[in-house]
Amino acid sequence: MIRGALLAGLLVLATGARAPGQDLGSFEKRVTVKTLANGLTLVVCERSEVPVFSFFTHVDVGADREVPGITGLAHMFEHMAFKGTDSIGTTDYAAEKAALENVERTYAAFEAERRRRVGRDEKKAAEAEAAWKGALAEANKYVVSNAFGEIVEREGGVGLNAFTSSDETGYFYSLPSNRLELWAYLESERFLKPVMREFYKERDVVHEERRLRTDSQPVGRLLEQFLATAFTAHPYGQPVVGWPSDLLSFSATDALEFYRRYYVPANMVVTIVGDVRASEAVPLVERYFGRLPAVPKPEPLRTIEPAQRAERQVILRETAQPYYIEGYHRPDSRDPDDAVYDVIGDLMSSGRTSRLYRSLVRDKKIAAGASGFSGLPGDKYPHLFAFFAVSTPGHTPDQLRDAIRAEVERIKSEDVTDEELRMVKTRVKANLIRRLGNNGGLAFQLGTNQARYGDWRELFRSVERIEKVSKADIRRIAEKTFVAENRTVGILESTRLAGAPGPGGK
Repeated sequence: MIRGALLAGLLVLATGARAPGQDLGSFEKRVTVKTLANGLTLVVCERSEVPVFSFFTHVDVGADREVPGITGLAHMFEHMAFKGTDSIGTTDYAAEKAALENVERTYAAFEAERRRRVGRDEKKAAEAEAAWKGALAEANKYVVSNAFGEIVEREGGVGLNAFTSSDETGYFYSLPSNRLELWAYLESERFLKPVMREFYKERDVVHEERRLRTDSQPVGRLLEQFLATAFTAHPYGQPVVGWPSDLLSFSATDALEFYRRYYVPANMVVTIVGDVRASEAVPLVERYFGRLPAVPKPEPLRTIEPAQRAERQVILRETAQPYYIEGYHRPDSRDPDDAVYDVIGDLMSSGRTSRLYRSLVRDKKIAAGASGFSGLPGDKYPHLFAFFAVSTPGHTPDQLRDAIRAEVERIKSEDVTDEELRMVKTRVKANLIRRLGNNGGLAFQLGTNQARYGDWRELFRSVERIEKVSKADIRRIAEKTFVAENRTVGILESTRLAGAPGPGGK
């Protein structure tokens, strides 16, 4: 049986292996798409270089479907999906189930008293909290920690992980090819019978994660305020990790309701890439994932961010290195001009030949790093094309702003050169080949494109669209998008720079 160390070595080899064909035609011969009766979509890509496979489970829900009171819940459920099921992670599920139900009853009573604004009885609140903590201790007696992960690791799995973004949630790891049926059982089981064990313990972990990555990081605090200012209506203005008060309030019951609404087969795409045969994989997925009950796909998000009519600005003054960011609203990734934005991002930011690097880092030496890119904070909905720079010692946000604006105005008023455009298109093709170079990356790309566009082939068509982008397209989009009334600015101004000028505006 292949174990973790050997499998890891094989995966390295797989990463470096060049597939027989990297064009659309060769992939069409190896990719099978099947929609199950319950609505779940399966994508299988046969790739037999080494006896391993990777998978990617894409769930079409992220922080975009959260409302005030439950921000951070999509990320929270992602954590819970590793806690096991009614048969994995427990010593006695019947007893644990009753104990968990008591946890929820006592927590609801505690929350009702804790949040009472008129006539709150502190003694009663303390008693309710003690009852809840006692119920937690009782439920914890039945927990077998990390049982799910230990099974995966014991059977040769590597790379067990997941992510939550503003747009989606994804789960992934890799296994030896002869563990395909085990994977189908484990992956379907955790979405068929999730158990909210250790929920409040994990909620504390997420809260600490927020403190570490946002509350204690000047740039994290700036970006959170920047997005909340740029988006006044759309959920993109909410942090994926959640607002602090929500992380102290939402419950396991809330998480289960979120799961039942969004973790439905019609909202999921499962992709398998590696040494598998579609003729074997499809029946296994139908057998195990077909157990998930058919539920209608959730209704699309209703809220659309209204057009911005005036420039907005956020300034934080910290004992930290100056940082500057400005963002411009742009359409979502399905927009016909999406490829033009990709070209602009590559032109401004890709490598040491990019315009921002040459200007701010190499020539002016006012920035340690600078970039321009789409996809902030996601790209499923209309979002931001952002420019940012972090200063070198002794330089101010004003200098970063002026240098970035000069490059932005340049791309609006001057055609890019033939050489620049040719380099961009060459890099895009090379980047596509790199993304196809390993099973895990390919599973992610195929699954994401299938979920977002309804066809994995969009991964290749995006390159074709970039090939058609012209100099005139670049100027047209730059002139349309990069205008003052469509701009939000975020500034981290260092209090260490004595006598430094204020951020001002231009």
